[in-house]
Amino acid sequence: MNENDQIRKYHRDDCITFKSTKGIYGGLSNMAPGFPIKINDFYIRNSEVLYQALRYPDYPDIQKVILGMNSPMSAKQYSRKFIQNTRPDWDENRFRIMRLCVEIKLVQNWSKFSVILKSTENYSIVEYSTEDKIWGACKHGEYYIGVNALGRLLMELREKLRHDMFSLTIPNIDNLTILGIDLKEVLIFQYSNR
Repeated sequence: MNENDQIRKYHRDDCITFKSTKGIYGGLSNMAPGFPIKINDFYIRNSEVLYQALRYPDYPDIQKVILGMNSPMSAKQYSRKFIQNTRPDWDENRFRIMRLCVEIKLVQNWSKFSVILKSTENYSIVEYSTEDKIWGACKHGEYYIGVNALGRLLMELREKLRHDMFSLTIPNIDNLTILGIDLKEVLIFQYSNR
C-alpha cells in the first residue's frame, strides 16, 4: 500500500464535506457543472470527463464518446464498459492523473474555483460517500473514514493557493494523450506562455 492508499479518519466537526454538486461546496466535486476545460479547441464539460477520457489514451474513439457525453455520470458509466482497455499503468498513475485534472480545473476556472477552495479555510475536505472509500470517505458514527483521495488532493491544492505556490504540475507519465494529442505538450505550451 502506498501513501495515497492510506486510510484516514476525519471527525465530522473538523471537516467540510461534499457529496453532490449541490450546496456551498458542491463545486469541489469533479462532477460539478460550470467548470469547463478547454484543450486546444476541444471543450470538455468538467474534470471528471477529462479524467475518464485519460484512462484510454490508445483509444481515441472511446475518448471522443466520453468527451461528448452530456453528463459526467454518463461519461463515467460509459467508461466502465471499456475497463479492459484501461491504460496498463492506470493503478499506479490514477491519483497523479486526477491531480492534473483538478489543477487544470483550477487554472481554467480560477476566480470561481479558487474562491470555493479558500472558503474551506483550515478544515479537512472530505468527499462523503456511502460506498467509495478510495476517492471519498464513509460515515462511521462521528467520523468519516476512507482514503479520501479527492479530498486530500483538494487540500493539497488549497495549501499551494494559500502560500502562493501554485503552478500546474504536469506529471511525467507516458502516453498522456487526448484524441491523439500529447496533453503534456499542449499544457506546457498553454501555461508556459502566460
